[in-house]
Amino acid sequence: MAKKKIIEVMDTSYRDGFQSVFGARVFMKDFMSTVQSAIDAGIRRFEMGGGARFQALFFYLNENAFDMMDEFRRVAGKDAILQTLSRGVNYVGLDTGSREIIDLHAKLFKKHGVTTIRNFDALNDVRNIEYSAKAIKDAGLNHELTVTVMDLPPGCVGAHDAAFYAKTLKSFLDAGVPYDSIVFKDASGTANPRKVFETIAAARKLLGDDAHIRYHTHETAGIGLACYLAAIEAGADGVDLDREPVSGGTAHTDILVMAHALRGSRFALGNHLDEELNLDKVLESETILKEALKDYFIPPEATQVSAIIQYSPMPGGALTANTQMMRDNNCLDKFPAVIAQMREVVEKGGFGTSVTPVSQFYFQQAFNNVMFGKWNKIADGYGRMVLGYFGKTPVAPDPEIVKLASKQLNLPTTTENAIDIADRDEKKSSKWAKEQLAANNLETSDENVFIVLSCGDKGIKFLRGEATGSVRLKSDVAPAAKPAGGAEDFTIVVDNQTYFVKVAEGKIAELSAADGSKIASGGENAPIPSGKSHTIAAPMPGSVVKIAKNVGDRVKDGELIATLEAMKMENEIFSDSNGVIASIDAPVGTKVQAGQALVTIAA
Repeated sequence: MAKKKIIEVMDTSYRDGFQSVFGARVFMKDFMSTVQSAIDAGIRRFEMGGGARFQALFFYLNENAFDMMDEFRRVAGKDAILQTLSRGVNYVGLDTGSREIIDLHAKLFKKHGVTTIRNFDALNDVRNIEYSAKAIKDAGLNHELTVTVMDLPPGCVGAHDAAFYAKTLKSFLDAGVPYDSIVFKDASGTANPRKVFETIAAARKLLGDDAHIRYHTHETAGIGLACYLAAIEAGADGVDLDREPVSGGTAHTDILVMAHALRGSRFALGNHLDEELNLDKVLESETILKEALKDYFIPPEATQVSAIIQYSPMPGGALTANTQMMRDNNCLDKFPAVIAQMREVVEKGGFGTSVTPVSQFYFQQAFNNVMFGKWNKIADGYGRMVLGYFGKTPVAPDPEIVKLASKQLNLPTTTENAIDIADRDEKKSSKWAKEQLAANNLETSDENVFIVLSCGDKGIKFLRGEATGSVRLKSDVAPAAKPAGGAEDFTIVVDNQTYFVKVAEGKIAELSAADGSKIASGGENAPIPSGKSHTIAAPMPGSVVKIAKNVGDRVKDGELIATLEAMKMENEIFSDSNGVIASIDAPVGTKVQAGQALVTIAA
């Protein structure tokens, strides 16, 4: 029997798997001991960090991502291929980085145990890849050049066919972008198998037999396995797979499922040493990983195939992160309406691939369309994208949306290279970061500089020891017991005034104003007052991150009052009248619901 061709597996459980299922929120202490079981099974390549698994450690886990990378290298050993994910000119942030930041990113990731950086641009703009590729190679790392992939919603036409991907790859090659391997990355899992086959076959013809070509997809739309089989038949050398409990659904095909699909074929799963995986050991490693993560809450949508994703290409890693944020803000009921808006948002936005940060821009704009009315509020990231500040979109954005974005954001359109714009921003320089560190009596190490540049105020908060964790465990999402008597709390708004109502057995048990004063207690006929007030209420659920005024300050109609963060967006709230701040009803840090009072203004 002829020797089978080994398809090299990269285990993405610890990065994309964690992101797709847990919103990237898994403590190092809970998973690091499971890495050895994967090595025992023959796995030698791991995606261990980067992407959302950089910022998330500082934002939600109160952990240092550099410490995590060091420990992963120690556990995995010196010979394992440890890979991270980078977003081209956006590196591991959501905004564009300067050349100084991108150089520092590559240098530090090399220092902390990384072997290879997979590097992509959501717009497939070669200008966003050129410098970051050079920085990665100059740092002594392997560069995995990426073409981002998805299917357009049915009925949409523009880019995203096999010819477009071949043209994109050729543009990278013609520009002399250095690479050690090539990957086609479909974060939404929507590309259909026929297109995948044609794309990989075209790439193989373009690159020759010696190039290492990989394929990456998710099971979100239910066709991940079929796409992997198509890619392998067309000539792919490697695929990205997960282990339970972070496989399937919004994550990737399970290693054991993929192995089963290849039975009787001329292919087998293995590693870069041309060794087949020990599938019994893989099964054992899955049991170990499931036990280690047994206390983590897995949202139901993370384990499901979603037929509607083809109509609104939402990456697995973004889908669960967004639904979890909506859970946190008590607005998950809006999710179907937001998804329904995605198609138009993608089409009018110029067909950038739905992968970070563009996928987040799409979702934020769809969210705004639902919460504020269609196109009444342009999300900052989406607006800057259609105006050209993140690079050139595959297809020109809708001109009316461009006009709206320019007017609302007060920005002109641009065709300038995004990295050149970033170089002029002093807040994207090491000098600025060192000033922030010095002002907070913090060490000005390269690591700390990068943390500040990539994480902003939240990075400073982490370094000051003031960060708090936010991990979703099963115990945290258990249904809360109702108070004695079955009392429940509600928030109502009457003529812009917020009231808090406690209802027990169908009767109003207590009624309070936003300032906490009790208006009524007991009786089914307790009065609900009406009348105009100067209360400024939250237009949407979110967290208060800034109050611009103090009690006693005068305020003018249209003046900034507060800033509310929701869905990774900051929304500024303005006064609707002249007056004096009588009370601050939701201090910084408060999680508020739509209609809840933020401040009260006295005439």
